[in-house]
Amino acid sequence: MSAASTIAPAPTRPLTMPHRRIEPTIVERQKGSHETESKTRKSGTSQCMEALARANKVRLARAALKRDITAGRRSITEVIMDSPWEAESMSLSELLCSQRRWGRARSRKLLSSTALSEGKRVGTMTERQRRLLVAALEVKLATRLA
Repeated sequence: MSAASTIAPAPTRPLTMPHRRIEPTIVERQKGSHETESKTRKSGTSQCMEALARANKVRLARAALKRDITAGRRSITEVIMDSPWEAESMSLSELLCSQRRWGRARSRKLLSSTALSEGKRVGTMTERQRRLLVAALEVKLATRLA
């Protein structure tokens, strides 16, 4: 006897649904709401444009900072200690990788030795964390140059 022959067919019952009529609702625009809506749209658009302008300003300033670090015009230890406005929202990993010949693996190794996260933002570091990272960086950079 096969397994298919032992299964009883399901009882056939007609599916019934309650028959209710749903009436459409008519929503009329109130007087003056169009003016309020257009003002909101305008202020929302200008706020959006301001946010985009600020984001572009930060992006360009970060790119310039990274170029300065790569070229050697600014030291990374100076950036970490001073924490300029353009570097405040940068992650430590992003900042460390902007150095010449400094890859993600090397920055991970350095940060794990100092017990700092790669995603830690420069602006949120405490003074103690800054000193600790700068000391570790100076040791690494001194051994690299020697």
